[in-house]
Amino acid sequence: MSNEQIIRDFIAAWSRLDVDELVAYFTEDGIYHNMPIAPVQGHAALKPFIANFLNGWSQTDWEILTLIARDDTVIAERVDRTVVYGKKVDLPCCGVFELRDGKIAAWRDYFDMGTYLKALGG
Repeated sequence: MSNEQIIRDFIAAWSRLDVDELVAYFTEDGIYHNMPIAPVQGHAALKPFIANFLNGWSQTDWEILTLIARDDTVIAERVDRTVVYGKKVDLPCCGVFELRDGKIAAWRDYFDMGTYLKALGG
């Protein structure tokens, strides 16, 4: 499977809100860095981090606007459309993924935390 397809599948998997499925896309030492906060590394840390991130989410659908793949790097510009604690959040994001052997070795996600918090009323 191509790196592009792996990331398309990963993005689609978020709509299922299944933490174990999402963590399985990462290498054992994989890094997830939501740029406004500190990076998280390894399955043992990723699982509770993603579970906490999904806390309050009842629905999410990530719309891919642009996806570019070159070698082991995939860049995906998206709008993450999520319902969090009953409130609709449309969050523009850009994710940079580095893959190794069919898994995500590093994911850096760029977005404005203020947009997210404002949509939640914070």
